[in-house]
Amino acid sequence: MVTPTLLVLAAGMGSRYGGLKQLDPVGPADETIIDFSVFDARRAGFGKIVFVIRKDLQESFKRTIGSRFEKHVAVDYVFQEVDKLIPGVTVPERRTKPWGTTHAVLMAANVIHEPFAVINADDFYGEGSYRVLAHYLQSGSPDYAMVGFVLRNTLSDFGTVGRGVCNVGEDGYLKCITELRAIEREGMRITNIDDEGQETALNGIETVSMNMWGFTPQIFGQLHEQFQRFLKWYANDLSAECYIPSTINTLIQSGEARVKVLRSGDAWFGMTYREDHPRVEQSLLRLIEGGAYPRKLWK
Repeated sequence: MVTPTLLVLAAGMGSRYGGLKQLDPVGPADETIIDFSVFDARRAGFGKIVFVIRKDLQESFKRTIGSRFEKHVAVDYVFQEVDKLIPGVTVPERRTKPWGTTHAVLMAANVIHEPFAVINADDFYGEGSYRVLAHYLQSGSPDYAMVGFVLRNTLSDFGTVGRGVCNVGEDGYLKCITELRAIEREGMRITNIDDEGQETALNGIETVSMNMWGFTPQIFGQLHEQFQRFLKWYANDLSAECYIPSTINTLIQSGEARVKVLRSGDAWFGMTYREDHPRVEQSLLRLIEGGAYPRKLWK
């Protein structure tokens, strides 16, 4: 049986959060959300962890996070930099951030040769999500997968969030993803405001992507092709990013990929804004007190 790898996207700058949230402790023994993700992944059967980080964070990231579990699981690091994988493209002088999550996944093409999962570093997905995804990756299916979450359970009380809203067919496969960039909850109302100021009401039970994906190594060639197309259009845009949901949506519409939508009963939570931090701490403490996790993850 194949042993899948977990790819953790940890190169984000956390602009809305106001700092490097990947390094913020949320557990009783100063664990980060990443610690819980790796702990869950190991229990689910993932055999290697690959982190996508910024080169300038390498020392602090390894010291603060990586050193905790390098004794427990194989760990590798790759670096997402703005000038990587853009042959023939001149980076705009004021461009400082990399090119988004599609670009981030491509950083791991030389170190991952087996089925693998992709997650965000600052999202808590729950043990069951890792188990259902690991089981799928071990099944030998040539199709990709995505763990879907319920929209109303993924919102912040402190501002807007971006989510990929999914249209799932009766066969359980993803038909399309619509990227909504400014979803907000006010009381019982959930709405999205698009770039033109148009408001769309949402019912809260929509299936959304939280960037928890399952891929085979075939995805790297497909992502590379789509990323090069993206650069032709947006290389001079200082803020444009190539997101995984949009890229996968393109592959689905062209018939180049099929994505099975998996379900998990676990609650998702994350830290979009600094004000989300206490809620995450409280949620993890409840899980620990309920026996889902030991009080100290790494001994």
